[in-house]
Amino acid sequence: MSKIFKFGGASVKNADAVRNVAEVIKLYPEENLGIVISAMGKTTNALEEILISYFDQKNDFSGKLNQIKKYHLDIAEELFPDRLTPVFTELENVFEELEIKLQKKSSASYDYEYDQIVCIGEIISTLIVSAYLNSISINCTWIDARSIIKTSNRYRDAQIIWETTSVLTKSAVDFSKSRIYITQGFIGSTVEGISTTLGREGSDFSAAILAFSLDCSDVTIWKDVPGVLNADPKWFDDTVKIDRMSYYDATELAYYGASVIHPKTIKPLHNKHIPLYVKSFLNPESEGTIITSDTQGLPVPSFIFKINQVLFTISPKDFSFIGEENLRDIFQILAELNIKINVMQNTAMSFSLCVNDDERKIPVFINRLSEKFTVKYNNSLELVTIRHYDQKTIERVTVNKDILLEEKSRHNIQMVMRNIVR
Repeated sequence: MSKIFKFGGASVKNADAVRNVAEVIKLYPEENLGIVISAMGKTTNALEEILISYFDQKNDFSGKLNQIKKYHLDIAEELFPDRLTPVFTELENVFEELEIKLQKKSSASYDYEYDQIVCIGEIISTLIVSAYLNSISINCTWIDARSIIKTSNRYRDAQIIWETTSVLTKSAVDFSKSRIYITQGFIGSTVEGISTTLGREGSDFSAAILAFSLDCSDVTIWKDVPGVLNADPKWFDDTVKIDRMSYYDATELAYYGASVIHPKTIKPLHNKHIPLYVKSFLNPESEGTIITSDTQGLPVPSFIFKINQVLFTISPKDFSFIGEENLRDIFQILAELNIKINVMQNTAMSFSLCVNDDERKIPVFINRLSEKFTVKYNNSLELVTIRHYDQKTIERVTVNKDILLEEKSRHNIQMVMRNIVR
């Protein structure tokens, strides 16, 4: 049987990190491995900044592009002292293609341009990692994920064409010819070959797609944390590792925004009963967390924080009820703008929803709603979700907070809050 490994940006952020990836792989000398790799470090963020300048026709992105180029070439030079190593030519070709792209006039679609520009982060990282592995006799084969993962043309949130993807993946990955394959997370392409992305942090989903298509024994996501924690260490000092978790709980946590797993990852694994491990690339022999069909509930309450939230309250201008027709119109606009709701609530006369702030989509959303509805909103808010909450955990996160909206069910509570100004 084969395994799928996914290494995120932090695990390949510099030359030492790339060397560490090789050390992890050496722990599995007999295994067939499909390895999915994200863009290095904060490259995706940097490419997004270039995209904004390009799309807004500011033409001030050359400095940022040079920084990205230098960052990757510095890593390559540390891994390959000989500049005649073929990977340098491959990297130069990728950057040249990007530079040619940025010299052309942008299309009218921000999401389309996003996918054409930001996708190169993963291409670059996998070229470097695969070249390094081959240079130290960990023989591997590089595959362009866009040649096997086929999607719709819903840019920035492409939907997988599963049958085509499975056929192409099985055709491209032959473990009798190569024990290790390296490919990119986060990216795919339409059947016409136009680059797409699967949603921010979508490399986890890419790993699940490959595991589903190849009927792999398991998937491991390698992180800089010891496993799935009950809260993000950025927000909590006293976090607890969860040793075992059900597909159901993992899906719930991912849906509400837990950053450790992409929301779409679990379904294809669940459908074929493929276990998912979350382990530390800093301590690869530790047990980490296993996610399976286990029905055991979470042992501790789990917290998910989202910042930069916008809370809308929407009311019909004609003083009518919030009925099915009004909700249909609101959801139609949300779907067209690809805005995802994080929590919602309605009364007879109003509908409230909380979404991620987006400087491009939110003004358009407000303008379109305002044709028919009265729209009020608050921004710079935070959303806290607690799964398997109790009163003590609620009190823990609401100190000095003003709760603007609260939605509570048997297992989950969500609160949209802001700091109390004294």
